[in-house]
Order: sequence, then C-alpha cells, then structure tokens
Amino acid sequence: MMTLKQVPCGRTVRVTKLTGEGPVKRRIMDMGITKGVEIFVRKVAPLGDPVEITVRGYELSVRKADAEMIQVE
Repeated sequence: MMTLKQVPCGRTVRVTKLTGEGPVKRRIMDMGITKGVEIFVRKVAPLGDPVEITVRGYELSVRKADAEMIQVE
C-alpha cells in the first residue's frame, strides 16, 4: 500500500485508509483528509518534510510523519 509520503509532486491520489490512533488521527480528519477524498501533491520540501497538498479546495502542509499515516491509491 502506498502512503501520501511516497507520492511524487504533481500527482493526484485518493485516500483509501487512515492509520494512526486517537488525537493524531482526529487531527488529520479535522483537516478534511478522510477516506475517498482526492489529494493533489503540490510540493515536497527538499528534505521531504513538510509535504504541501491541496485537499477540498484549500492548501495544506502535512508533516512527513502524518503523511505516512495516510494510505492512498
């Protein structure tokens, strides 16, 4: 299974599953990242952290550790 961390710039993917527990998972869901939503990867910082994405029409920066919890296809 591929995670958001592994997606190259300029690609659009769909969320298949959120892993993680408790408040971390809740925070990801509060940002609008839920199962079935499309995410466009805009930029990845030179060291891979953070990842800049577009989700539900707004721009968002996600830490590498959080991006690993988002499984995509």
